[in-house]
Amino acid sequence: MKKTALHMWTSSLAATAAFAASLAAAAPALASTSAIEQDRDVARSVSLGGSCNRCELAGRNLTGATFAGASFVNASLVGANLRGAELIGSNFQGANFTRADLIGVTIVGANFTDSVFVDASLRSSEAQGANFTRADLTRADFIGAEMQGVNMNGANLTRANFRSSEIFGATLSNVSARNADFIGAELDASNLSNGDFSYAVFRSASLDGARLTGGTFNRADFTGASMNRTDIRGADLSSARGLDQDQIDEACGDSTTQLPASLTVKTCRGARVVVRPPAPPRTPVAPRAPTPPVRHFAAVN
Repeated sequence: MKKTALHMWTSSLAATAAFAASLAAAAPALASTSAIEQDRDVARSVSLGGSCNRCELAGRNLTGATFAGASFVNASLVGANLRGAELIGSNFQGANFTRADLIGVTIVGANFTDSVFVDASLRSSEAQGANFTRADLTRADFIGAEMQGVNMNGANLTRANFRSSEIFGATLSNVSARNADFIGAELDASNLSNGDFSYAVFRSASLDGARLTGGTFNRADFTGASMNRTDIRGADLSSARGLDQDQIDEACGDSTTQLPASLTVKTCRGARVVVRPPAPPRTPVAPRAPTPPVRHFAAVN
């Protein structure tokens, strides 16, 4: 039994070391079938830190891996499997996640500026304080995702799917979100200013306290959307579908707000929604050292 346990422990160390070595030397010319097999064996127990900029990790199985304080700038993770992975405080600027599987990932304070997520799946993911500035999220799947305080300023959200997602206090300003799907999504207190949301679908979505100022909503569908205290100053909603007077009465705008014929909006009177960023996750408490056993000695006459 002891020999078997020792053999398993030694094998695990060897496999982890081999995987770490393959990451450090990641390059297309050095990739091999055996390295990919090692990925499958140890991905669940791997914690990745340090720097691996421009790494070639396309198609790798990194299921359940933890990226903590790591730098993967301009890395290629095309088609990689990152299901259930944790991306904590890491830098993926310019990285390519095209067609990657990121279902159920946890993202905290990670940087994805200028990264590519075309056709990637982030279903049921959780993101807090992540930076997707200018990222290409074309046709990315965020169904059921929970995102707080994420920054997608200037991102490409064309045909992205945010159905039934929770996007609180997020920045979606200056985005191109044509044909994006926000059906049933909660976008409360989020900033959608100056974005192009032409043909986007907001059916049954919640936009309470959100800012749509200066945005373009050509043929966007707002059927059944909640717009309590929504700021639509300067927004072009002239050809939007599904809007009614009851919705507009809950919102506020100004003389530059463009609405469908017969709808009118009240003027905003300086009321603001204060969005507090989510609190950072608590540092885990180190476990206490075990108390040494108390030994009792019998007196001998």
